[in-house]
Amino acid sequence: MMNHFFRNTAFLLAILLLSMPLYVLAQPGFDPGVPDGAPVDGGLSILAIAGVTYAARKFHAKRKKSNDPSEE
Repeated sequence: MMNHFFRNTAFLLAILLLSMPLYVLAQPGFDPGVPDGAPVDGGLSILAIAGVTYAARKFHAKRKKSNDPSEE
């Protein structure tokens, strides 16, 4: 009885996984009035600048702490 259950479950899981690309790769139709893709502009560059600034401050603080003569 259990072998039959697992075989049916495995079959249904295989069918589900094999049919998944049909749903994942589906694209909506092209509309001439809609711009292509998402704009990548000011928001992404602000995040990149903030990340570089944060990393530079952490690096500077770590370097300053390792060169601090008062700890010795």
